[in-house]
Amino acid sequence: MKKIPWIITCAAALFLSACNSKPTGAAGGGGKLTIGLLPKSKGNQYFVTCEKGARLAAADLGAELLFDGPTNTDPAKQNEIVENWISLGVDVIAAACENKDGISTALKKARQAGIKVVTYDADAQTDARSFFVNQATAQGIGDQLMDTAAKLTDGEGEFAIITATLTAANTNEWIKFIKERQAAKYPNMKLVDVKPSDDQKDKAQQETTNLLSAYPNLKAVIAVCSPGVPGAAEAVKQAGKSGKVKVLGLGLPSENKAYVKEGVTQAVILWKVEDLGYLTVQVAAAVAQGKLQSGAKEFDAGKLGKMEIQGDNILLGKPFVFTAENIDQFDF
Repeated sequence: MKKIPWIITCAAALFLSACNSKPTGAAGGGGKLTIGLLPKSKGNQYFVTCEKGARLAAADLGAELLFDGPTNTDPAKQNEIVENWISLGVDVIAAACENKDGISTALKKARQAGIKVVTYDADAQTDARSFFVNQATAQGIGDQLMDTAAKLTDGEGEFAIITATLTAANTNEWIKFIKERQAAKYPNMKLVDVKPSDDQKDKAQQETTNLLSAYPNLKAVIAVCSPGVPGAAEAVKQAGKSGKVKVLGLGLPSENKAYVKEGVTQAVILWKVEDLGYLTVQVAAAVAQGKLQSGAKEFDAGKLGKMEIQGDNILLGKPFVFTAENIDQFDF
């Protein structure tokens, strides 16, 4: 009879231990791996395209993908989603960070709860994640944008920038390198203003309209967020300045093809966005399963092949310039 309480006590302890442990999914051999993919804005076509690639990778890996984000760019909403995923006990979170500092506290909390964290598109603080899936180096993007603008304007005149938000870490980094490139190579060009679009085409159009009015000698508009390019193009078109004010920036070929064909937009610069989503999920799964460790120099990303790792940055590749001559070759 004395053994019964001991057996009951052990059973209770095992039950409580099971209730308090985080589900490990495929990372611990206990079921399907669960990946939370957080975009800056789930209504942005850029991140819709990322999701498409991410779901292909999840299918290849046999993983469950949770895709959720703010309707519009909202750092507070991103934090709420991370908190929810902590409660759900996902295996790994992959986040595109709207506010680098604002989201890092939530991501660190996720790590403390045993959830792996990687970032993509826009980074968090380095101690809030293990790896950053980088679409291209910030300097490579900034240099390509500035070099293209200079080529279109013969290296002279005023230009302005349409950005996402003034707090977005990745766009601010690109703008920093645009400024450095201009100062070093194009002394006859002048950046006159930087305006936020909040990742909305309509706001980008209005801000560009305001810029055209404020700076009648404006030679180019560089948009460093995908809704900003068609927004700026529409403003230039409506102002009757197509070809006179050059439009270029980071965007999707599908959203800009008509403006490029009309000669309103001269260049769209980007990377293969679907591949970014695919690579991100491949990296997230490998980190969760312990297959990708700090110090690695390359990463085997399934159908994408081997990717270079620089420090804790996994690089997708160099930016690509879409023009009237080649844009019909791409359908994303």
